[in-house]
Amino acid sequence: MAIRKVTTYPADVLRRKAKTVTEIDGNIQRLIDDMAETMYNAPGVGLAANQIGELRRVIVVDTAQEEEESKRELIALINPEILEVEGKHAIEEGCLSVLYFREEIPRSEKVLVKALDRHGNPIELSAEGIQAIVLQHEIDHLNGVLIIDHVSSLKRSLYKQRLKKMLQEKK
Repeated sequence: MAIRKVTTYPADVLRRKAKTVTEIDGNIQRLIDDMAETMYNAPGVGLAANQIGELRRVIVVDTAQEEEESKRELIALINPEILEVEGKHAIEEGCLSVLYFREEIPRSEKVLVKALDRHGNPIELSAEGIQAIVLQHEIDHLNGVLIIDHVSSLKRSLYKQRLKKMLQEKK
């Protein structure tokens, strides 16, 4: 396992749609392990493969936020798809790839997701609350959608200006 560098906006890979995984082999297993280690190190509650530069439809999620490894509740999903949504919910979201930005993002309160687990077994996962929100957030990443795409064009423009200024100051 290795901690990988989290790609940040405005990197092009974050805007590209991830490719369907057709073969679950050792490379995918290593990718999942690296993603989990990277997510826990960040620390975060979810990570999509394109956030570490890999255009594959793989996400990891753990909303338990436990320090102790034995209490963690890691979920690794390959080729996840949202089948059903229910209700409306919004909480303030941040993103490891969209630095210095937090905003209430409208999401569905409950979701039903179809995917493959890390061993290639088909699963359906019903989630609500924070877990449903994180799943939607990470699946958005796989489709090249970022949290700034869920806000008004004015907020997005202000964010881009602020980020550009901060990046120039770091030089």
